[in-house]
Amino acid sequence: MTQYDPNNPNTETVEVIRTVEPGYTETVETVVVRESNTGWWIAGILGALVLLAVLWILFARGGAPQTDEALLDAQLDAVEAQAQADAALVQGQVAGAQASVDIARADAARSQAEAARAASEARAAEARAVSPVVIEREVQVPAPSGTAVVTPTTPQN
Repeated sequence: MTQYDPNNPNTETVEVIRTVEPGYTETVETVVVRESNTGWWIAGILGALVLLAVLWILFARGGAPQTDEALLDAQLDAVEAQAQADAALVQGQVAGAQASVDIARADAARSQAEAARAASEARAAEARAVSPVVIEREVQVPAPSGTAVVTPTTPQN
């Protein structure tokens, strides 16, 4: 005897009633279970999809592979681009070094100006600290010649 699910829509129950002897009847119940083929449909669809994917991969590949000449051209282009990048890097470093030199020159000029100012201030301070030297001598005044004329614009001594 096998068990079956009476709620399964894929099962069909058939009752056969037989009369074996008069007054005695025998009931035989036969359960017919139909197999579902849904799994085979799913497997078939998945197989078809895989087959289509494989065909698409095979036929969607690019054209012929690159020739040696095209590969050499691409390598030359790459080397040229690298050389340009290196040149730009060197130019940037030169510009940075030039800026550093300009800053150093400006600092040196500022230092020289400060040194010159400090030297002049030191000379001025030294000059203020030293007492003045007075030199005296006799000077002869020449005698007036002629007659003196006094006018309103003549300077008066």
